[in-house]
Amino acid sequence: MVTPGWDGPPPLGVVVDLDDTLYPQADYLAGAAVSVGRAAGDLGLDGDAVTRALAACLATGSDTGGTIDRALLAVGVPEAALPGLVPPLVAAFTGHTPDRLDPYPGAEDALRSLLAHVPVGCITDGHPTIQAAKLAATGLSPLLPAVVITDDLGGRAMRKPHPAGLTVLAERMDVPADRLLVIGDRPGKDVAVAAAVGARAIRIRQGEYASAPDTPPAWAVVDSFPEAAELALRVLAPAHSFG
Repeated sequence: MVTPGWDGPPPLGVVVDLDDTLYPQADYLAGAAVSVGRAAGDLGLDGDAVTRALAACLATGSDTGGTIDRALLAVGVPEAALPGLVPPLVAAFTGHTPDRLDPYPGAEDALRSLLAHVPVGCITDGHPTIQAAKLAATGLSPLLPAVVITDDLGGRAMRKPHPAGLTVLAERMDVPADRLLVIGDRPGKDVAVAAAVGARAIRIRQGEYASAPDTPPAWAVVDSFPEAAELALRVLAPAHSFG
């Protein structure tokens, strides 16, 4: 692997995204759609049809909002009936707690390697209950001692690329925000939030946004989290060098 040039002081900490960076988010969404379908069946709807329709809506953009509404309309539910049906189905989605979400191959070992050198944190967007359940199901929580779920800071408005979450995480990690190296899959969020605090990022081409353009450009682009970690280890400051 060719290491891109690095000018200026080396990073003192690494921040990782969660969804489609450490594990494939499609696995979570598939399970959540099934949970919603079951709840829809309990409400007298065709649960299997709702599951399929919701999966299709999520595939077009998992964070666009209103996916359950669109799924119900797609299976022929009258718009007038939505107010009575959507809240319990949203609760089913939010309450979906997977037993296990397998991390990408090599992700756990890569995190261990990073953590042996510098502080490591995680920043993730989304409903706090959902994101906490995802992280727990990956089994990676012990390797991520500092976590910020941006919605905890003020809802969707605080999601990346808003810099507040990364600034808070930097404080918890006791690392200047501009000395972090961010690893994530979405240029418009992970790369952009790094740029917002004067830090740099490694973009991973995988998951839902694998084909998204590199805008804004990352310091480096790789195809997997282990590759990103290997690249990060080449430019990180020596262990415990926090001055």
